[in-house]
Amino acid sequence: MAEEKWHDVGSAEDLRRQPVTAVRAGTIPIALVHRDGAWSAISGVCNHTGGPLGEGRLDGDYVVCPWHNWKFHHRTGEGEPGFEEDRVPSYAVKVEGGRVHVDANPRTPRHKKPHEPHPLARPVRREPGPVRVAGISTTVMDRANPRYSGSEELLAYAVTHAQQALGAESRLIRLGELRFRACEGYYSKSAQACTWPCSITQMDASDELDRVYEALVHWADVILVATPIRWGAASSLYYRMAERMNCIQNQVTTRDRVLIRDKVAGFIVIGGQDNVQAVAGQMLGFFAELGYLFPQFPYVAHSRGWTAEDMEKNVDLLRSSHELRDGVAALVERCTVLAGRLMASEHTLERVARGGRKAHSLEAEP
Repeated sequence: MAEEKWHDVGSAEDLRRQPVTAVRAGTIPIALVHRDGAWSAISGVCNHTGGPLGEGRLDGDYVVCPWHNWKFHHRTGEGEPGFEEDRVPSYAVKVEGGRVHVDANPRTPRHKKPHEPHPLARPVRREPGPVRVAGISTTVMDRANPRYSGSEELLAYAVTHAQQALGAESRLIRLGELRFRACEGYYSKSAQACTWPCSITQMDASDELDRVYEALVHWADVILVATPIRWGAASSLYYRMAERMNCIQNQVTTRDRVLIRDKVAGFIVIGGQDNVQAVAGQMLGFFAELGYLFPQFPYVAHSRGWTAEDMEKNVDLLRSSHELRDGVAALVERCTVLAGRLMASEHTLERVARGGRKAHSLEAEP
């Protein structure tokens, strides 16, 4: 048995004021628990992605990690029922002279049960084949009672053109047909808490944004994102998707890893009201930060202006416009040509210099 190494971690009077407290036994992070008048201690480091268990909460007998809600018994360190093999070290605790002491030598060892990696976590390697084009419609509607969407119709036209005229493989993803949760702010807890694949995707098998991640990171060479304009901004579904894309960009910050390489993006922006340049500018800036490249003239847009409230005329114009259809066909052609050149040259490196970028190293001086 290892020699005991007791460390004074604080006043018992102060520490009993909350159920779970983060302390250190020397250099060892500890989650100290006071429950029903008794003390216990387990490791302060979660088995999952290293979350701070000492900053978590108590749910019955279990300490809940504040990052991704993994649970460990406050006395034994074992995982919740069904996950007992995933356990963190437990530590002996004693109180002497009104002071709480924790032995830095664990009573039980850490054990991480092997987990199959999520399919999205596989290495990013392009499989052989023609250029692949993924269209993403961000239109919001009642799909059981559909209405006309100009942005979605033009997107479908562009995707079909890519397949039939350019020989590309294609997919059309309608975000409105997918069930997916809004971003829950794991990055706001810690950069390390925002994982790839997305924490929600890993925890919730019913969340369907994995189809978008698969297309963006692994499958597509070209993405076309289409949005209507709503009060001068892209659709609410677009922003809901964009917030969930932070896990892609964050890999540069936390792992020095660029997931989006040699991929091209183009945009279709259609609105009954104006603000095309601001909407397109936001989309260009956001997808540039993910790592996408753009062809010359990377978006097609249409708006009749602020006073055009006669939606019937907007719809009629879009339904009959050969010019807009020619425009989106030319856009996808520009995108596929650039994608073909990138595929031949392998232009983008997996790691890039980060000075001055949003993805600056976490170790950088503020």
